[in-house]
Amino acid sequence: MIAFLQILCWLCLLGILHTYLIYPLIMWGLGGRKNPALEPADTQKYQLSILMAVYNEELVLAEKLENLSKLQFPTENLRIYVGSDASSDQTIPILESYKDKLPGLRILAFAERRGKPSVLNDLAMAAFAERPAAPNHIFIITDANVFLDQKLPETILRKYSDPEIGLVDTRMLNTGTESEDISKSEAAYISLEGRLKLWESNAWKMMMGPFGGCYSLRSDYFQPVPPHFLVDDFYIAMRVFEAGGRVVSDPEALCYEAVSHDIREEIRRKARISAGNFQNLARFKNLLFRPLSRLSFAFVSHKVLRWITPLLFLGIWISSGILGLTGNFWYLLLFLCQTAAFILVPLIDRLFAAFGLHLLPLRHIHYFIRMNGALLKGLGRYLKGIKKGAWEPTKRTKTI
Repeated sequence: MIAFLQILCWLCLLGILHTYLIYPLIMWGLGGRKNPALEPADTQKYQLSILMAVYNEELVLAEKLENLSKLQFPTENLRIYVGSDASSDQTIPILESYKDKLPGLRILAFAERRGKPSVLNDLAMAAFAERPAAPNHIFIITDANVFLDQKLPETILRKYSDPEIGLVDTRMLNTGTESEDISKSEAAYISLEGRLKLWESNAWKMMMGPFGGCYSLRSDYFQPVPPHFLVDDFYIAMRVFEAGGRVVSDPEALCYEAVSHDIREEIRRKARISAGNFQNLARFKNLLFRPLSRLSFAFVSHKVLRWITPLLFLGIWISSGILGLTGNFWYLLLFLCQTAAFILVPLIDRLFAAFGLHLLPLRHIHYFIRMNGALLKGLGRYLKGIKKGAWEPTKRTKTI
């Protein structure tokens, strides 16, 4: 029994160290070099369809449509498909007011609330009705609160000169960070995650999932997303892998998103994403059992171990606690340190914040603890069963 608990404790610790330290170092060693220079894309050879599912986005929608109107891309080859998932605010009137300014705008207003995957599937079918799926017909899938650099289309198309590439992600830049809340911690996480995905792209062309706010896809790789799935972007990327395509990041394809400030909103969002992650894990579990496969190694190292990190911490806590009771000083110390960190760090951070003190390392640890709590909450939601893909967007703020 003692040996089992010791092995369990060290395996859990190794799993956390691997996903957050060892694997990123491996990828940095393999793919940390700069991206090679790419030839400009001939935009006239491509057809571009922008797909955007929206629900009650009146705060940012006009700004987003203005942003899309300024994209540097031939208008005759551009279509913008916006699907309203039974919005109850001014979303539809705002869309209607842009018909003249955006001649490629197509509005799909759905009376029944169904969720983003169903809307996205319908938008793709609408795009195919006008222009068939083809390697030169590119989708850009984006959210209403994410704003695209004017050169993003022509920038991202350079990657598609490689016929292996099925999906190209963008580089997300956060705006509006503040020291008083979690925004700097969230921005730091997104920045580090972006670097890791770039290293995966450079090393193996196997980036583990795009940022859902804005990414592109060869339309002939699109497969309908199950209506009840909560994380459509990861599902779409994994289907590209199943079809033999590659998934990469483009660090020069820039877009902008206002970072989250409200930790309660962020926990709710992370919990929803976590539940969707376990949906994807169940769907693509076959990819876990491919010995010596780069895809399996990346999937486990970058995603699966992170998704189960709360369980790994729980395994360390329980095993070290029991071993500590047997008189082993070092396991007892590990148990006490973990207990103190998970209880005291959030309390101290809140206490300091009440006096106007914001220590970034302390805030980062607090953020890490709370986000792992959200992962555990999402696992519980997944185990209870998910029947609908409807989502409630986080509170919007102006981005640019």
